[in-house]
Parts: sequence; C-alpha cells; structure tokens
Amino acid sequence: MFNQLKKWLGNESAQDEKSPHLELDNVPSHIAIIMDGNGRWAKQRGLPRVAGHHSGMKNVKKITIAADSIGVKVLTMYAFSTENWKRPKEEVEFLMKLPQEFFPLEIEELIERNVRIRMTGWKESLPDYTLNAIEDAIERTKNNTGLILNFALNYGGRKELLAGVQDVLKDVQEGKLRPEELTEETFSSYMLTSGLPDPDLLIRTSGELRLSNFLLWQLAYTELWFTEAYWPEFSEEHFYRAVAEYQRRARRYGGL
Repeated sequence: MFNQLKKWLGNESAQDEKSPHLELDNVPSHIAIIMDGNGRWAKQRGLPRVAGHHSGMKNVKKITIAADSIGVKVLTMYAFSTENWKRPKEEVEFLMKLPQEFFPLEIEELIERNVRIRMTGWKESLPDYTLNAIEDAIERTKNNTGLILNFALNYGGRKELLAGVQDVLKDVQEGKLRPEELTEETFSSYMLTSGLPDPDLLIRTSGELRLSNFLLWQLAYTELWFTEAYWPEFSEEHFYRAVAEYQRRARRYGGL
C-alpha cells in the first residue's frame, strides 16, 4: 500500500504519466461516496446480487485506508437509503446483516488506525442485530481522534430536511428559537450531520449521474465526480484520481 501510495503522490521517478499527482495540503476534508453498482457487478459475473453487496462491503475498508493515508478527515459512505426498503426482502435482510460481519472482522484494525465510527440515519426500523453491531462499533471507537468513518444507513435527504424543518418549527413554538435567528448555519445544526463539515467531494460509482436523495442540503457546493466503475471494482487508483480531479478545480461558491 505504501509503495502504491507513493506512486500516486508523484514520489517515484518512474511514475506513469496518467497517474495523479496529489497535493497533500489540498486534500478534501470530507469525502462522501455513493457506493453504487454492486448488483450489476455481480450480474456481469453470473453471481447473485448479494454477492456484489458482499464484495462491496470488503471494499469499504480498502477505500477507508486510502482516505486515511492522505489525510481525509471524514469519509461518509451511503450504505442504505430510506428507499432501499423497497428491494426484495431477501436482499434487504442480507444488507442488514452486513454490519454484523464487517465490524467484527475490521474493528480492531480500524481502532489501530484511530478511526471513529459514526452513523447518519434513522435507527428506528433497523433490526436489533444491525443496530447492535453499529452501536458497538461506535462505542468502541468513540474516543478515537482520527478519520471519521460515517455510514449513512437508513438515510434519505428529503426525510432529513423535513425532520429538520419540523424541529425548527417546534423550537420556534417553544420559544427556543426566533425566526430571524434561523440562518444557514443554524439550520445545518438541525441536520443529522451536525458537527461535521459539508462534503468537499462527492464520488459516485457505476456511471449513474444523480444524487439519489443523498445529503441534499450538505451537497450545495460540493464537487461531484463520477466513474463507470462499479463499487466492488472501485480501487485506490480510482479514489486518488477523484481527489486529483478535485484539486484541479476552482471552488468559487458562487463568486468569481
């Protein structure tokens, strides 16, 4: 991993011209990823869709390490949306069991790397075995001070916005907030990502060009990067290329 990382950072004289040169003083603080294409990846190989989800799960640690290696502070992974409950029952059950498998296998290395686990989404509706696995990982890593690995699980952007508005109205009715005090910064504190910076870079795999109800408030000025690669085949090279592209862009936030 270290030798490969040196290559992408441009520290090897024999570097391929197509390899990105990363500026470590301009790394996105927060990267969000829509991990898409597991089912199609499996179908291409004559495998059941759940095999793609299993391979995708294994890729989470690889990309987490890649992000941590270049100094990313927050990595948010879109793991399961509020709309994904519409999928076949067997597939949903398999997805709900993945945290049970992922965390026991990877938690020790994540702790060693000083990674802190966080969840963004609604805990209600999640099976007890899913919630227990996640809450145990959150508890065991709560004192870590390194990269925040944030799983968006049972999450939907529109639901988050509606919930935020409802909470604002409740606070206004109870006299805790005056309407004129409501600013963008204040409203952000009502979002499930409160305490985290907005994503600097969004990566979506599988070639789809949409947000799919993901972090609709938070992505207002985020740089977007898309790849045809399905999530199970999304490599460290893809990841570093996305960061390199981010570094070539000028973020103006509506200005000049």
